Amino acid sequence: MEDVKDELKKAVEVLRSGGVILYPADSGWGLGCDATNKNAVEKIVKIKKSEARDVMIVLLDNVSRLQAYVDEVPDMAWDLIDLSEKPLTILFENAKNLPDNVVSVGKSVAIRVTNEYFSKSLCSRFRSPVIFTPANVNGDPVPQSFSDISDEIKSAVDYTVAFRQDECIGRDISSVIKLGKGNVIQIIRQ
Repeated sequence: MEDVKDELKKAVEVLRSGGVILYPADSGWGLGCDATNKNAVEKIVKIKKSEARDVMIVLLDNVSRLQAYVDEVPDMAWDLIDLSEKPLTILFENAKNLPDNVVSVGKSVAIRVTNEYFSKSLCSRFRSPVIFTPANVNGDPVPQSFSDISDEIKSAVDYTVAFRQDECIGRDISSVIKLGKGNVIQIIRQ
């Protein structure tokens, strides 16, 4: 466990300095940075060669933090997060306290409360949301394991977490739903 604590400490230091990390999360290996740092998010956009709003998921360690980043959390969101058996990303309307390169044109934001050990611990220690986006260049296949990640991605980050590199994680891709006012649900991906 000491090794994991060291990895968390190093990853948090990089996040605080505005850097980009390569790390394991609930739906696989991803690129991450401080979700509230516009310049750090822009670094990920350049690494992925993509449009920011298309690929950014804001990871939180606790459902209670939702209200800091969304104007209004529909009642149904609490139940959906509690009952979900696999990673669940929810598109919320009226994002706040996040840079414009994380928030979509319609002011919506993709947020997932993670239960995977490393990413949850990372968000908790960092005390701020962390970006998650698959560790691939836009248009390339999403890697199923650390060994599938391209050298281009590996060399572009400021820090690569050594934890879980030998495991195949994230076989369950995240379900994605849009949750609007009046608890209206639109399923984007099951």
